[in-house]
Amino acid sequence: MSGELDLGALMRGLKGTLIDGVFVFATVKRVPEGLATRMVFEEAEGTTVICLREEAEAHGIEFEFPSRMITLDVHSSLEAVGFMAVIATELAKEGMGVNPVAGFYHDHIFVPDGREVDAMRVLERIAEEAVKA
Repeated sequence: MSGELDLGALMRGLKGTLIDGVFVFATVKRVPEGLATRMVFEEAEGTTVICLREEAEAHGIEFEFPSRMITLDVHSSLEAVGFMAVIATELAKEGMGVNPVAGFYHDHIFVPDGREVDAMRVLERIAEEAVKA
């Protein structure tokens, strides 16, 4: 099995990297040719895409949730329990919604555009408190 399972180790190793650009969520019947996506997910109602706002605008795609992407730079196991729950709970305490996406090596969170600095502070605090524990 790949990645860290221990919640304490995940929290102590937590570090976020803010990715350049404003990302948006959209649904399409099919992904337009040439659209550079960050994620594509097939749902019963349509295909969800996450892409940069300028990509959506250039392709005439309606979108929602302008957000900033933060990559959580700790290699978490896909079977890790509680990692995203802790992060989402702490962000919620700051009045911030979050849309998490799990990749094979890392989790990524999308937070409202304009709240990225707040989110990075929350992540730093989580790691600092885990180290002290």
